[in-house]
Amino acid sequence: MKILLNIAVAASLAVPAAAEEPTVFERWTEDPTQVFDGAEIALDELTWVLRPLVVFADTPEDPRFQQQMDLLLADMERLAERDVIVITDTDRAAMTDLRTELRPRGYMLALVGKDGRVALRKPSPWSVRELSRSIDKMPLRQQEISDRRLAGE
Repeated sequence: MKILLNIAVAASLAVPAAAEEPTVFERWTEDPTQVFDGAEIALDELTWVLRPLVVFADTPEDPRFQQQMDLLLADMERLAERDVIVITDTDRAAMTDLRTELRPRGYMLALVGKDGRVALRKPSPWSVRELSRSIDKMPLRQQEISDRRLAGE
């Protein structure tokens, strides 16, 4: 009996405690330049925290999708400064929560504000400069800029 007890104790010590999976926000905080898969994202979890930028296409081979990703990947730091999380969804058949909520037809770029409202829908690729300008005009972004100036950042 004592041997079984020792084996049970040894086994429990050998198995590491199950680490909790980090949230999308925690993963974005670690590396804000990474691109997330739409299948793992729920927009309501990002409300008041991040600005989702969702790039939809029916296939990753769509030339507009590829052009958009090239534009975004070339300047991800500028998007990260504006609390933008880049999300892609290129599997039309999957019917992810994002597809159900935003209802894209083929290629579409959608920018969702921190308040959860769709701020922008575009049927063609946009540069980071154009996106940054649109974001900087949002009232909440204006407040963030003002707050940072007052804080001396």
